[in-house]
Amino acid sequence: MPSSERSPSTAAAAWPRWIAHRGAGRRAPENTLAAFRHGWQLGYRAFECDVKLSADGEPYLLHDDTLERTTSGRGPAAAADWASLSRLDAGTWCGPGWAGEPPARLAALAAFANAEGLHVNLELKPVPGQAEATGQAVADAVRRLWHPGTPAPWLSSFQPDALAAAAAAAPELPRALLLDALTPGWMDQAQALGCQGAVLNHRLVDAEVLRGLRARGLACWVYTVNEADRADALWALGVDRIITDTLGP
Repeated sequence: MPSSERSPSTAAAAWPRWIAHRGAGRRAPENTLAAFRHGWQLGYRAFECDVKLSADGEPYLLHDDTLERTTSGRGPAAAADWASLSRLDAGTWCGPGWAGEPPARLAALAAFANAEGLHVNLELKPVPGQAEATGQAVADAVRRLWHPGTPAPWLSSFQPDALAAAAAAAPELPRALLLDALTPGWMDQAQALGCQGAVLNHRLVDAEVLRGLRARGLACWVYTVNEADRADALWALGVDRIITDTLGP
């Protein structure tokens, strides 16, 4: 995959402003293909989701470290292989109309993204102790699964080790540091990791933060904004993209 076909600047410029959280926000079972299809039907063309590894190394979509909240399974996600995960019901918790929807493999999401030209922010969400393995495996999978004509996914994470491993495996893929608090030196860390931007809890963003990011050539994305007044204020402030459960597209 030539780096010229995965230009971070081109990927950033082309992204829609609204990004659907975990596929379709609160309107479909998160991190399932059904959610992405529903989000597409609602008009979203950019999506965020969480990626981790099964016990046998398969990249798939799940937010939590345990299975109970969003699937019919129980126990730690790290203990389940893909064959077991693929048989779980990841839809019923969201409503009976979604019953039987399984967890999604990253490969299945890639096929949908390739077919529809989707923009996808893949949050590296490792199970405990798997930050580096997850960063490398997901970056390798993106290189293998995404077509050159499809927008390059952004890889984001709260875990610097995952981003560093992704950068080593696929340096041409754009990356972003995720933050829920402004830790000392966070902008330096984002630059040291070769990030193209930061994805911040929207409550952290003010004019000073934006000036600092702009001075370093970093994009500013925010999560998770569900109130129209707050979104309007953030657009006026100058953020680049908003991740949402309910607003837009």
